[in-house]
Amino acid sequence: MDRRNFIKNSATVAGFSIVSSNVLGKTLGYVAPSDKLNIAGIGLGGMGRRNLSNMNTENIVALCDVDWKYAQKTFNDYPKAKKFKDWREMFDQMGKSIDAVMVATPDHNHAVATAHAITLGKHCYTQKPLTHSVYESRLLTNLAKKYKVATQMGNQGNSFDWCRQIAEWIQSDAIGEVYEVHCWTDRPIWPQGLMKPKEGMPVPDTLDWDLFIGPAENRPYNSVYTPWNWRGWWDFGTGALGDMACHIMDPIYWALDLKYPTKVNGSSTLSNLYSPPHAQMVQYTFPAREKKGKVNMPEVKVHWYDGGLLPERPTELAPGQMMGDSNGGIIFVGKKGKIMTGCYGMNPTLLPVTDMAHFNQPTPWIPRVPGGNGDIWNTNAHEQDWIRAAKESPKNRKEASSNFGFSGPFNEMVVMGVLAVRLQGLNRDLLWDGEKMEFTNINDADQLKIVSVDEFSVIDGDPRFNRQFVELNAKDAAKEWIKHTYHNGFSLPDMPNF
Repeated sequence: MDRRNFIKNSATVAGFSIVSSNVLGKTLGYVAPSDKLNIAGIGLGGMGRRNLSNMNTENIVALCDVDWKYAQKTFNDYPKAKKFKDWREMFDQMGKSIDAVMVATPDHNHAVATAHAITLGKHCYTQKPLTHSVYESRLLTNLAKKYKVATQMGNQGNSFDWCRQIAEWIQSDAIGEVYEVHCWTDRPIWPQGLMKPKEGMPVPDTLDWDLFIGPAENRPYNSVYTPWNWRGWWDFGTGALGDMACHIMDPIYWALDLKYPTKVNGSSTLSNLYSPPHAQMVQYTFPAREKKGKVNMPEVKVHWYDGGLLPERPTELAPGQMMGDSNGGIIFVGKKGKIMTGCYGMNPTLLPVTDMAHFNQPTPWIPRVPGGNGDIWNTNAHEQDWIRAAKESPKNRKEASSNFGFSGPFNEMVVMGVLAVRLQGLNRDLLWDGEKMEFTNINDADQLKIVSVDEFSVIDGDPRFNRQFVELNAKDAAKEWIKHTYHNGFSLPDMPNF
């Protein structure tokens, strides 16, 4: 490499020289494990800080967040890293010196930041849910394939032994053909079912509100949106389903070898135009798949519950025995028996539990991730699995456990549940064409009636209700929620064709 190209692929930041690991390893096609990646973080105030801490075996060279007050603790962690509010400026200034990117923004900004990072050849670790929409998930899957970067969705339970153990039990025919699954979470633990604020507030000096809005429609700032509460707004988050299904449904998707559902339906407490409901149920139907291991894979119905809703209690549970754990759980129903787990697929057991005494567990055959058998909150297994993959040649790479080739289609399934709830007013099973990413039984004339105002007051001892609705063309609404319109100058790269 000549001097000019070397200088182009390096940068000086905060008084020390940063040379991209891609430059050092370019002639060999990989980065030596002993060399360190130069990692940039986008979205630092919540899980982003934890993710970067689990990546601190590498060089953390750039930090980007729209709210510098919320991000200050992370800035303190890496005082030599250069700070930004706009990831586009970060890439313009430091792109050549960055090898890999961690994205932990609110959901609606995941795809725009991740997609552009991939087109620049950056390895990407993106928090769950991978994207805000079905189309975005498909796009990231295809971009990762085209640009041959190492990727990982931040559903950390995927790197743990539980997921693999459940798959091995089911695929070794421990409970027979699985035809029904129930899963649930204790979320939301943030406000939902909210009405749009009537008034704005002054924007804090430390927050760039326009950058927080990103590709969403503009609106006045209000503290009900951020920090953290963004999960409870459709334009920014995906509610309890998007937050936790990428954890809880992961063992289901993996063990049952699922891909696209053929139909989906949802129901909930009062749903409105702006905010996910307090509680919801979603039913997915998946077609029969090819035999996996020793067991057939027939049509299966997967049921999701949140907001305190639970499936019917299995008769095999002993009186007083908790169903799942305090955060949620899964129950697989097979023709020969049942498996119950806690949240993240933790602590799987046959039902009744007494069956475990004479259960000959299959010899493990799915490779484990180093560190994946400990405390889920006190290990860096998931992040380090991605770092390992990023240092390997694309030609010989062992992809990270939840790489976008796996987590992209999986996330499509998760956000399909969001569509089912938002379209529940159509009062029908929604038939889905996964390849085309469209519903096949929503007609041009179908209308969707959605609550836009819901007010209650007591005047002179009498209740007063003010509930108003808007009507949307259902087909147009579904198209928009499947593939968003992007605002404020933000856009996505084109979908690669294969």
